Amino acid sequence: MVEKITKYFPQLTEEQLRQYEALDALYRDWNSKINVISRKDIDNLYEHHVLHSLAIAKMVNLRPGTQVLDMGTGGGFPGIPLAIMFPECSFKLIDGTGKKIRVAQEVAKAIGLKNCEPVQLRAEEEKGKFDFVVSRAVMALPDLVKIVKKNISKRQQNALPNGIICLKGGDVQAEVQPFRNIVEVADLSQWFDEPWFKEKNCIYLPV
Repeated sequence: MVEKITKYFPQLTEEQLRQYEALDALYRDWNSKINVISRKDIDNLYEHHVLHSLAIAKMVNLRPGTQVLDMGTGGGFPGIPLAIMFPECSFKLIDGTGKKIRVAQEVAKAIGLKNCEPVQLRAEEEKGKFDFVVSRAVMALPDLVKIVKKNISKRQQNALPNGIICLKGGDVQAEVQPFRNIVEVADLSQWFDEPWFKEKNCIYLPV
């Protein structure tokens, strides 16, 4: 199933391929104990979760040393797939639900992911500074901006200015309206040709 990823990211190393391949068995095992992915969706892990997370890697090619906060990571999405893709960047994954963070911790440990730190923490409590805050359908964009604006670093090191990158489905026009002059909404079907990606968006907001 890792072919779903190599189709769009052909430059992966042996180590990255090994890590992506290991996710299937790990998430199936953990999902049987702690439901982090809908039971009926686990067979679509690579398309609906891993590749979906990697849409952020199509929006920005993170430079080494970039620091990323994954807010509301659940069982590790989009943070774990991105941490595999960008081994020279550091990722902090936070979620308020302890058992979900435990899944992310155990998966990261099992695949030897050294650049990824899953922590049980609410976003309001996070004090660190990051180049980007990423999330996957956690909350409406205006609410997200209010909470994480404090966490965006002033120091720029990527081609894309620091900000928020979030993955959302459906019609996002209403929630991006307050930021219409600066927000960028990318349709995922321009990057991935599977029908599931129609009406899925990657939203980038410089902060």
